[in-house]
Amino acid sequence: MVSVGDIVEGKVVSIMPFGAFVEWDKKQSGLVHISEVSEDYVKDISAHLRKGQTVKAKVIKIDDKGKISLSIKQVEKEQQEKKPRDKKRRAPSGPVRPADIDWSAKPDNLSFEDKLSKFKTDSDEAFRTLKRNAASKRSGGYSRKGNYSF
Repeated sequence: MVSVGDIVEGKVVSIMPFGAFVEWDKKQSGLVHISEVSEDYVKDISAHLRKGQTVKAKVIKIDDKGKISLSIKQVEKEQQEKKPRDKKRRAPSGPVRPADIDWSAKPDNLSFEDKLSKFKTDSDEAFRTLKRNAASKRSGGYSRKGNYSF
């Protein structure tokens, strides 16, 4: 029998619009709710999981009836926290901070105008990405609350 906090490894036996059922030991199964699949927003669970796939999940709740709730994203989060961080090999994921810059590197031989042009290009690209992400979040359509916007 499992308890809250245990990590189980099992196979996805069924996929529903609201989540996936995972079975282990041929005796026990639990539900991974769509909100517990990934840190990112999951619109279609089939894009993240498929029937027969082996996954690791953390037991996050066992109700009075014995129904087991699982979380894949909590296992992934714990694995990310355990990984050693190597700043030199890590790709920047967001704005560059002064701590992320290798100040010991030799300066390139670009003129001021070239540096300014490169900065403007990088800035414009970052702005377009932000704008695109904001626009996709504002787009209409189906919401989880059941509201429809046209």
